[in-house]
Amino acid sequence: MQITASTVSLTVADVAASQRFFTTHLGYVEQAAAEGFASLTRDDAAVDLVLLARGNEVLPADQRDQHASGLILAFTGTGIDKEEQRLRAEGVEITMPLREEPWGERLFQITDPNGVIVQFVEWVTPTAPEYA
Repeated sequence: MQITASTVSLTVADVAASQRFFTTHLGYVEQAAAEGFASLTRDDAAVDLVLLARGNEVLPADQRDQHASGLILAFTGTGIDKEEQRLRAEGVEITMPLREEPWGERLFQITDPNGVIVQFVEWVTPTAPEYA
């Protein structure tokens, strides 16, 4: 099998709210949508997203009432300082401010209206000698 794309399916309470968040602030565009469903994509290497409403019958019965929790949707790139500034200027709450870990990971987080955590990561030269 050759994988041609990757998609994460998130079960959320309010599909429209998450769809607006990802299209307004994170550059996603709608591929398809229907009642309780939205498929979103970007033109770069970001994973595609499918948003499904809780209780949607397309989900297996034992998964219909679950919520996208315990998941961090992480995007790795460059220039995250400017990305954090842009999101702040747009009124997006930064739920974990930009920080740098000693092993060379710079990151910050935002959270969508349904509690989906989105993390932005940029790798730099580690500052701690044990990670260099």
